[in-house]
Amino acid sequence: MSTQNREYKDRVFKFIFGNPNNKQWTLDLYNAINGSSYSDPEAIEFNTIEDAVYVGMINDASFIITLELNIWEHQSTYNPNMPLRILIYVAKLYEKYIAKNRLYLYSSMLKKIPRPKCVCFYNGKQEQPEKKILRLSDAYEGAGDVEVNVTMLNINYGRNQKIMETCKALHEYSWLVNEIRQSPSGNLETAIDKAIEKMPRDFVIRNFIMGHRAEVKGMFLTEWDQEEALAQERIEGREEGKQFAKRSIYERLVADGMPAQKASIITGWNINNTVLGE
Repeated sequence: MSTQNREYKDRVFKFIFGNPNNKQWTLDLYNAINGSSYSDPEAIEFNTIEDAVYVGMINDASFIITLELNIWEHQSTYNPNMPLRILIYVAKLYEKYIAKNRLYLYSSMLKKIPRPKCVCFYNGKQEQPEKKILRLSDAYEGAGDVEVNVTMLNINYGRNQKIMETCKALHEYSWLVNEIRQSPSGNLETAIDKAIEKMPRDFVIRNFIMGHRAEVKGMFLTEWDQEEALAQERIEGREEGKQFAKRSIYERLVADGMPAQKASIITGWNINNTVLGE
């Protein structure tokens, strides 16, 4: 499947659940993962960071409801660095909140702010548990005073059934992704078209997907292009790492007095090999 420059940048997950026009589905998903029963979608106030220049990256969805700041991220590739990314998002979101509400932080009175709740929705191919807590402190070299906890939920088809049953839109999105991945077609565009056409008529997201078919298709193509690119980068990175390690050990052995030929046999590094980066 060829990699192309796509004009569609958002992910389908964000297009469905981070869309101000779909607040009911956002609320349904919020209730499903929190065990709550809020009924007014207008209680949701989106404040998603949309400007990449502002923070250097764009987050998928964030909103305030009942003095709770929700930061949602979708990942099709497992990323243990999500807590650090969300720390950056949270800082910028609070910065915007403070400016909007004109909070004076040098006041002798405590200023109340919405409590943060961070969730990562994962539907990658790598096997992951239904629920996992990612912690910023796991990245520290030693102890630290700042902690960020991110709840990673596996939303692959067949996982987290209770949440799926409570949020019909999430179940249907998960079904759609699974249909595309399981398609016997070797052509991604064909697989997407067939999966969309196959969507049952009672799916609540069907009309929305059909009405934005070209956009949704473009988003899926972009997501899969990115997945393939990242996978290729990891493969190339591992190979470069192996070659770099061989060369480093070879040079250390030779520096310690070992004959070059013997060091070459032991490490598998030939002095005539192309030096990395050249």
